Amino acid sequence: MSQSLARLQWPLAIQAGDVVKVRLLVQHPMHTGYQQDMQGRLIARNVLVWLTCTLDGQQVFRVEPSSGIAANPYFEFFVRPRTSADMVVQWQDDLGVTGEWRQRMDVAERKAPGP
Repeated sequence: MSQSLARLQWPLAIQAGDVVKVRLLVQHPMHTGYQQDMQGRLIARNVLVWLTCTLDGQQVFRVEPSSGIAANPYFEFFVRPRTSADMVVQWQDDLGVTGEWRQRMDVAERKAPGP
């Protein structure tokens, strides 16, 4: 596992069936292979090869970014949770380093409309 971290953010109050915007930030250098170090040597390419997000065991987001993505990539996507569950983010980079981040999404039952 890597030392990279991910940050997930979504609204605090979620009811079952709501469409929820998920924001994801992954700390990763995303070296393109074209950058140079202080001595003028090329820094080896190291970008995320793939990244997936699952919610309650179902894949809800997948991306295979390229070298056109900046360092510390940011993604947004939408989910419609039915119950509380763990959001699991997993990724692997060009060096074979993998990472994982888990965060609980708490979902309240939808209230029946009142009279």
